[in-house]
Amino acid sequence: MEAQEGSCFKSKLAIRDTLDVVGGKWKLVLISILVNGKKGFNELTRDAGISPRILSKELQELEMNGLVTRQVMHTKPITVQYELTEYSKTLYEVLFAMEKWGLQHREKVTSNSL
Repeated sequence: MEAQEGSCFKSKLAIRDTLDVVGGKWKLVLISILVNGKKGFNELTRDAGISPRILSKELQELEMNGLVTRQVMHTKPITVQYELTEYSKTLYEVLFAMEKWGLQHREKVTSNSL
């Protein structure tokens, strides 16, 4: 019984750690947009439908956790490109599972068979 409780605790801790990194309304959305390649700040704002202030905060957190890189382009005006890191690919399985479940759930909800 004690081993099972330890395993349950580790599981809860791992889920909490995951949610600390990718939880919230925007992080996984931003990752799913960046799966298709580099994007500029304004593109991300538009594609995600997110305010610049919130986008900036979310990108900083993703960068801090090693999921996104930020590259300043020496153009006039200066532009910034964001790109997923190799490490972010470890989340693809999670993203695909969430997409599959979300499509299934949307279908269930729209057919009123809850």
